[in-house]
Amino acid sequence: MFLKTEIFKAISFRKPVTLPLSYWLLVVTRFVLTLLPQLGYIHPDEFFQNVEVIAGDIFTIDVARTWEFNPKFPIRNMFVPKMILGLPLLFIKVLNPYTKAYFNIDLQTPYYLLTIPRLFICLLSLVNDYCLYKICVLYGQNFRNRLKIFASSYVVFVYCCRSFSNTFEMIFFSLLLLLVAECMYKSDKVIYHDEFLTEKYKQAETPVEKVKIFKLKTHLPEHSLNRVFILASLVVIGIFNRPTFICFAFAPVFFWLHRGLGSKVVSFKDFHFRIFTFMFCGVPMALILILVDSCYYGYLTSAEVESLKLSWDNWVVTPLNFLRYNMDTRNLKEHGLHPHWLHLVVNIPLLFNVLGIIAFITLSGNAYRFIRGQYSKLPRIQSITGLMLFSLVTPVALLSLIPHQEARFIIPVLIPLIYLYGNHLHPNESDTTMKRRLKNTLCYTWYIVNILLTIFFGFIHQGGIIPFTNTLHKEIKSYYGVHTHVITTHSYSIPSYLLQLESTTKIWKDKKTGRKYRLTPTTFINKYGSLPIQDLFEKIDDVLTDAERLLHKYKRQYRFYIASPCSLEKEIRDVSRMYTYIDIEHEFSYYPHFCTEAFPKFPNNRDQFCFESNLLRKNESQVVDLDIFQRISCFLKRFCLRIYRVRPSNYKI
Repeated sequence: MFLKTEIFKAISFRKPVTLPLSYWLLVVTRFVLTLLPQLGYIHPDEFFQNVEVIAGDIFTIDVARTWEFNPKFPIRNMFVPKMILGLPLLFIKVLNPYTKAYFNIDLQTPYYLLTIPRLFICLLSLVNDYCLYKICVLYGQNFRNRLKIFASSYVVFVYCCRSFSNTFEMIFFSLLLLLVAECMYKSDKVIYHDEFLTEKYKQAETPVEKVKIFKLKTHLPEHSLNRVFILASLVVIGIFNRPTFICFAFAPVFFWLHRGLGSKVVSFKDFHFRIFTFMFCGVPMALILILVDSCYYGYLTSAEVESLKLSWDNWVVTPLNFLRYNMDTRNLKEHGLHPHWLHLVVNIPLLFNVLGIIAFITLSGNAYRFIRGQYSKLPRIQSITGLMLFSLVTPVALLSLIPHQEARFIIPVLIPLIYLYGNHLHPNESDTTMKRRLKNTLCYTWYIVNILLTIFFGFIHQGGIIPFTNTLHKEIKSYYGVHTHVITTHSYSIPSYLLQLESTTKIWKDKKTGRKYRLTPTTFINKYGSLPIQDLFEKIDDVLTDAERLLHKYKRQYRFYIASPCSLEKEIRDVSRMYTYIDIEHEFSYYPHFCTEAFPKFPNNRDQFCFESNLLRKNESQVVDLDIFQRISCFLKRFCLRIYRVRPSNYKI
């Protein structure tokens, strides 16, 4: 009985322990930064790959549906975005009439539409923290230092609270690592006690002892297929969310299949049986997700289901379409081709700074030992360290083979990275004085760099777009029915769902006459990327001419704006002089706004634009040299988004 009790004590998991106060302060900071809100605009995919489309479905408004959601060749699954983003947006829709009636608060405004979904995602980001904590506790590792390092990363403050599909991918990856780690822990304990009891059974001298030991073996829990259905379903959901999840899931799934292989109680027969069982258990979830996409994109209708007239054309598998699209290099050229070393040399230091460098140095040492055949100095393969090591290296290596690379593609590896090397930033009692100083320096560097990058990506990068969207929303509501034309240049696209534009595709019905009608669009947003200013003014001329025609023919009033980085003001003013019948007037500016598409040049000591643009006030008749502080001030003030009002001038052609 004592032996049986000890076995089950060893197999059971440990009790949770108290988390440090500093960690909770960082978690509170994460929510505070989300509520401010963060005005930084990292990448258009944050909006246009999910929340823009989901908001259009829920609120029945006009939105920008990108090519990825084209029913002819859809590459995005709708299940994950609907589950994660549909809930907070539906919450806004249901609650808004009551908040307007009782508190005079309109939830369908840019602030709440931006913040509430992000707040929900921020809450889900705690899943990553929980998984890291549980893995550390399970294997007796220092979770306090690792949690503090994790919670202080700007990747967590910024990326993990945004609606990127990579953010959801990170949550799925964290859950997968936790489940596999728990399965490995349980299998190790069960296999150890199984082998121990088998040996005791052989050594038993009496039938009574053998019967007792045999009963103990029968009470050992089953472990070979532990959580197979949950794991298989999770992997399938992750792949439908982003097919690149295969790169992240490869190592954990392999370690789950490989558990106990080489021991006396697990053979290759068990390994192959696990493979087939895992694949079989993933089929139901795959069919559900295919069904969801097929219905959403119109491939499968209720009439076809009722008549049972179904064919292969009634089904769409979005991950396959995703792979077909991205395997064509011509398609990837439209998004940008990058060298294979970009993740290793640029993106890892950018995302993980000193931790990324420590990992590179350590892994290089391991590679050297492997080449020299010093296998005893390497981490054991069937261990939690082996799992985390391969879960870090494999995704980065596989994603580096893809010619299109962005930093956010590898944010999920933050979990194994911090588990392996997070403790390296905190000195231990056994460390020498020199080593303690080095670790303290690395720790301070980690915090300082992450603070700076949180400010930059959270509030400065393309930081003028969201405030301008808020102003534009107020203008549209204040001048209802007035045509609003907006042209953006050298900046990211305006998320249309924040403007809450009434649907022009929905069929409305007049309650009095019963007449059906559709609304005509009144807001027109045109994005011209990095189009040269000379060509941009041709577009401006076309829009203004059309707006003036509607004004004189149908009396339709209009408002016309151009949104451009301040660094392009001189060029815009110079080109506008060629169009004497167009008046460009500075309406307002938004600071800060950093964009690499129009990075300002550092002014020289005779830069007249610093005076002409009123960035520095001097007597115009006085020729002076700018000192270094004035030049720096002029340079910094060019990091803004400038809004121009476009009108026809009084000049008669």
